[in-house]
Amino acid sequence: MGAAAQFFVGFIGALGAFCLGAVIGWSGPVEKEVKNSEAYDFTPGQTEWGLVGSLMTLGAAFSCIPVGVLISKIGRKTTMLALLPPFFIGWLLIILAKHIAMLLVGRFIVGFCGGAFCVACPMYVTEIAQVQYRGIMGCFFQLLIVFGILYAFVVGGFVKAFYFNIACAVLPVIFFVLLIWMPESPVYLAQKGNPEKAEKSLKFLRGKDADVGGELKEMSAEGQKEASVGKLLCRKVTLKGLFLSIGLMLFQQMTGINAIIFYTTFIFEKAGSTLEPRISTIIVGIVQAIATIVSILVIEKIGRKILLMVSAFLMGISTLIMAIYFGLLMKSGVGWLALMAVCIFIIGFSLGFGPVPWLMMAELFAEDVKALAGSIAGTTNWCFAFIVTLLFPVLNDSIGATACFAIFFGFSVAAFVFILFLIPETKGKTLNEIQAKLGQKAE
Repeated sequence: MGAAAQFFVGFIGALGAFCLGAVIGWSGPVEKEVKNSEAYDFTPGQTEWGLVGSLMTLGAAFSCIPVGVLISKIGRKTTMLALLPPFFIGWLLIILAKHIAMLLVGRFIVGFCGGAFCVACPMYVTEIAQVQYRGIMGCFFQLLIVFGILYAFVVGGFVKAFYFNIACAVLPVIFFVLLIWMPESPVYLAQKGNPEKAEKSLKFLRGKDADVGGELKEMSAEGQKEASVGKLLCRKVTLKGLFLSIGLMLFQQMTGINAIIFYTTFIFEKAGSTLEPRISTIIVGIVQAIATIVSILVIEKIGRKILLMVSAFLMGISTLIMAIYFGLLMKSGVGWLALMAVCIFIIGFSLGFGPVPWLMMAELFAEDVKALAGSIAGTTNWCFAFIVTLLFPVLNDSIGATACFAIFFGFSVAAFVFILFLIPETKGKTLNEIQAKLGQKAE
């Protein structure tokens, strides 16, 4: 019973990621309609359309730190619930946009609310999980992002923009209705000195007759350490955790995932594929979903570190193939090669660098500083995403695709080295054991 209840609550708690996935996947399918003024009464120029894409990542970057503060003040579940009405309003602005400004504000708001779940969801989900399920449940977040993107690709590929917008706007509403019935994170309740409520929450998660005494004691002990924010952040262990977590976020974005997804349609066309662009993007979405599921099945067996190294290796090989393809082979009719490279990249990314940085963000920090440190890591992730989304099209025009993919290849190599020498294995360890391990290395 215990595992089923945890998985169920964890899945519902991570639905915010599905809402975020729909936000990320939205701009691809609607681009043509919006640019041909079929969706709205106005037509955005190239720069304005660029903003429609990138404002979302900026909104997400702005939300992580305020949300990190909120989840320690009012709780994980309450924060997620509070984000849903504005999320819906953001979508309303997108549905009803009469002017480009409305669309831009709407995108910023849905980015802000969606990005907030990057901190709240992984924390909530990993805190309700027992140690042996934490890796699996920590990957729910990325899995649901991927399914959210796929949802956007499929629905957006086949219906008009107006109905597609509505199909996205109902998601926060559904999430709200389901989340209301779930328990608050027992870790948060124990920290706030509410052992009775924490115990009730744990019994709900572990089964009525489960013995939760030991877990409760550990959570309460963690919650007793009160200290100032500055002191907490300046602990050696915390700084080490921040360095590792930000490093993972940097490599997650700088190895080029957004550029590859951005360019899928173009690569499929260049590869002389006879498939419709919308079908090809859906195929990529499905490949991504399958690979993420595989990582969930193996993460507690193989561990985080090996998955990350395999991930960096595969991304390195595929970006190298892409660089060579764009540099030398464009004319030689081996379009299938670029296609294969895209699939290898997506599989490599989804196995490790997609899910693991979010999971480790929730694992590398002690409870008392996790909300704040995690939100700093989340913010950096979105800043890197903003930079890549903004710079890639520009660089692609000025230095060419070959050079761009060569840069991504360099980042993949650096990522491999970073993991090999610096990232500790956190599989099967309690949060206290992980802290101890980081502490030894930090001295």
